[in-house]
Amino acid sequence: MTRKSTEVILAIDCDNMDEARRLVELTHELISIFKIGSILFTAYGPPIVEMVKAMGRDVFLDLKFHDIPNTVRGAVRTSCSLGVKMVTIHTAGGLEMLKAACLGAEEGCRQYSTDRPLLIGVTQLTSMGTRQGLHEEVLKLANFAFEAGLDGVVCSAKEVAAIRQAHGDELLTVVPGIRLKQDSSDDQARVATPIEATKAGADFIVVGRSVTRSSSPLEKLRKIKEEISRA
Repeated sequence: MTRKSTEVILAIDCDNMDEARRLVELTHELISIFKIGSILFTAYGPPIVEMVKAMGRDVFLDLKFHDIPNTVRGAVRTSCSLGVKMVTIHTAGGLEMLKAACLGAEEGCRQYSTDRPLLIGVTQLTSMGTRQGLHEEVLKLANFAFEAGLDGVVCSAKEVAAIRQAHGDELLTVVPGIRLKQDSSDDQARVATPIEATKAGADFIVVGRSVTRSSSPLEKLRKIKEEISRA
């Protein structure tokens, strides 16, 4: 993989189609990838994906598949029918489950004639604290993801450098919990500013409530992109 500059993904974690559409319409000139998680997808299903794609933007489908290998294989295979760019799988499911996810992706893109989505392994949620051994646990799970053939991992900014040292550009890093210095951390424990995550080497950063709850989402996004450009 070729290293590119850090890209911003906007999470539209709401439960209202009209609000989601408003956010996408407002921000799509600055954002190429929108994250759809379990709240919005449970409420509306595939039509919410189609809404984003109809505006010419890509979807990061963040459902964190975690089940027996055969079920995850089928879930990833079916997700290919949606034509999404990225899909998350929980690395805690183990190596065999992750390998099954890769098989599902290959089967799905053939079955539905779509591009294979990037498979992103979730290591530890950024709402987790900084308990002893967490860093090593994240690196171990990232190694599982790499061994299984996934394309990247979700991690905090604190682990990006070590993952990049171990795997170079062969494993993408997606960093959530991004906040500007003046923003509330909400329920996130391992947060980082855009400049911190970019300097660490993150390929993607995910921003959500700090933008979507802002009185001026566009202004907030421009500030985030300015930080990235200064890194």
